Amino acid sequence: MTFALALAHVAVVAICGLLAVVLGGPIVLQVFDRVDRSADEPPAHSLQQAGATLRGGSWVGMLERLAIFAGLFWHYPEAIAIAVAIKGLARYPELKATTSGAAERFIIGTFVSVMVAAASAGVALWLVGLF
Repeated sequence: MTFALALAHVAVVAICGLLAVVLGGPIVLQVFDRVDRSADEPPAHSLQQAGATLRGGSWVGMLERLAIFAGLFWHYPEAIAIAVAIKGLARYPELKATTSGAAERFIIGTFVSVMVAAASAGVALWLVGLF
């Protein structure tokens, strides 16, 4: 493998990883907004408002997407289970103690984050495999 090709691979992986980390947050927020708007009646606690209970969710989500992206890119799918388990255990007391919609926010946000990270890793693997 030439230096230029190796550099291209690194660039592809870095760009796809960055996209997973940075674009995942706005995508998750769009999904929350869509869920809130699709409710039959206005929710007492919107998913956007539930974010106050789960402070630091944006940072946790970015780290989660980075860990999942890296694990899948390096053919270690167990990274998904590890990241979600750590996140779930860390958030368990907050989720158990609230009725503000935080559990729904946690579940929806986690699923969307995992899908964004997996899609980004798939694109990176596909692009690296092309050349």
